[in-house]
Amino acid sequence: MFKVEKLDRSFGARVFDITLSEIEENEMQELYQLWLEHALLIFPGQNLSNEEQVKFAKRFGDLEFDLSPISNVRTDGTVRDPYDDDIVKSLRGNMEWHHDSTYMPIQAKGAVFTAHIVPKKGGETGWADCRASYEALDQEMKDKINELSAFHSYEFSQKDRYGHKSKEESEFNSYGFDVDPKPLRPLVKAHPETGVKCLTIGRHVHRIPGMSDMEAQKLAKDLEEFTTGNKFWTYHHSWEVGDAVIWDNRCLIHQACPWDLTEPRTMYHARLEGNAITEAASNYL
Repeated sequence: MFKVEKLDRSFGARVFDITLSEIEENEMQELYQLWLEHALLIFPGQNLSNEEQVKFAKRFGDLEFDLSPISNVRTDGTVRDPYDDDIVKSLRGNMEWHHDSTYMPIQAKGAVFTAHIVPKKGGETGWADCRASYEALDQEMKDKINELSAFHSYEFSQKDRYGHKSKEESEFNSYGFDVDPKPLRPLVKAHPETGVKCLTIGRHVHRIPGMSDMEAQKLAKDLEEFTTGNKFWTYHHSWEVGDAVIWDNRCLIHQACPWDLTEPRTMYHARLEGNAITEAASNYL
């Protein structure tokens, strides 16, 4: 049976003595429960092929998309312009804390990430525990936010901030730019499988009904900084080629960390599709 080593954090575990490409059903059931408990599972040295990564991700549910490169490397092997390239601009956007797909009608359930090319320094991925941070809020703040919802917008968080070109001029596929109406999500939700309350925050939060945009964005930023400012609630993984991770997007926010963008970095991302009811924005139900 595989070995589990908990991180010295409020979440997360490393899993050893397991081959993800050959995992048995009884192991899978245990692994799924570990994932719900720890929210982040790290599997060193798996060296999954793209096909093996997709197959493993599907063991956790249907996929929002099978596989997407998160990379500053072109298909011909050259490194993209570190400044004036829309793909690189999307990578810079990912360096801000966020949940995946909160800007879409259905928020993602989670994701499987693998490392294929890593830079000599930097390029870590960080996660933060939105369960622990909600639990630690004082009652006054909980009372303030328990009934609030926020509009999430990728057009706001990415296009407006990073100056993407038009679709006709760019390789970037603009996924999420044109979703209207913008999804409306509660700031506080109960995890659909564990029942634990957590925050839904991050860079895509744009507006909160009943507040000015400035007030809304300040509140979102305050909650983000409260969550990410506690070392016990955050973990940054220094990648080795072949590492694989799976995280629960419903209760963790994450970010990429900066690196020298003249150096190549290639990760592959398989995104788990959220439940059409529990992860749907309230204005899409």
